Amino acid sequence: MNIQNQILITGGTGTTGSRIAKKLIERGYKPRIASRKNTLGTEVDHVYFDWYDEATHNLALENIKKLYLVAPVGVMDPSPIVLPFIELALKKGVKRIVLLSSSLINEGGPVFGKIHQAVREKAPEWAVLQPSYFMQNFIGIQHGYTIKKNKEIVTATEDGKVGFVDADDIAEVGVHALIDEIPHNTNHLITGPEALSYTEAASIIGSVIRESIHHVPISTSTLKDRMVEVGMTKEYAEFMVGLDKAIQKGAENRITDTVERITGRKPRSLIEFATIHAHFWKQR
Repeated sequence: MNIQNQILITGGTGTTGSRIAKKLIERGYKPRIASRKNTLGTEVDHVYFDWYDEATHNLALENIKKLYLVAPVGVMDPSPIVLPFIELALKKGVKRIVLLSSSLINEGGPVFGKIHQAVREKAPEWAVLQPSYFMQNFIGIQHGYTIKKNKEIVTATEDGKVGFVDADDIAEVGVHALIDEIPHNTNHLITGPEALSYTEAASIIGSVIRESIHHVPISTSTLKDRMVEVGMTKEYAEFMVGLDKAIQKGAENRITDTVERITGRKPRSLIEFATIHAHFWKQR
């Protein structure tokens, strides 16, 4: 089997996985998309995959040499589920693993931290993507609804700044990490071209759609209560609130050259992103 047919994308219909799959296909690869639903069309090599059903893992990994790994979301410690899968993947012949993590999660830390450590220590070839906050959050469930309905972005970040990054740029780095002949064998901290506060982000979006958008700061306790109300566990809500606290203190106030250095092109700015997606916020 040609190596072009030996790439497995877990979370293959998600925000980054679907983009990586599309970019690989455009380059002539035929990745296998692992997910519970196939939303990418009948032409795609799709395999049913459920993290919580080990019976689906073996088939997904048949004849696979490279793996894009997206762990279950909303779980404080997915390592008991994911680490055995990594062991199985390596046993079945996977040589390269590219893991999606997050900029504020360190190796060995909560959520993806143990998985990060395992990938680095055990995979012969590896990379860990650590993106800042996705620009897609502004059109997704996190902020899209409040912008459209109330002209508001609600956070507990105060004036803290974030290097918002487009998922397309994250995916492009991920594709290179998967297919470059020389393995990256490193962590990739991925940001957009500028660090912005949510107040500045609201102003940019507002200027593009010609409406007044405001950042509404709330307390961390209020944010936590809201998260629990919509079904998040108390433990995970506390973790998420901790990220907003870290932003308050400047943990995300940084930009990197990762996108340009790895892909050869500059990352998309928020004003470019907002211009492309202006129709979303204008819909009623």
